[in-house]
Amino acid sequence: MAKVVVLPEYCKSCGLCVNICPKKILAIGDKANQKGYYTVVVTDPEKCIGCALCGAICPDMALEVYR
Repeated sequence: MAKVVVLPEYCKSCGLCVNICPKKILAIGDKANQKGYYTVVVTDPEKCIGCALCGAICPDMALEVYR
């Protein structure tokens, strides 16, 4: 089963991963990291297909995708 792990200390809420996710399972959360950015959260991990588009587009390498 595929899994997306968000590394909150690197996320800066750019939203690129949210926009590119084909299953629309990523969203900007309501919890801020140490730098004050609201980090991305996985809203429905069961629907992840492991395409890794989110990890590829992230400019800060804040996402890890496991297949």
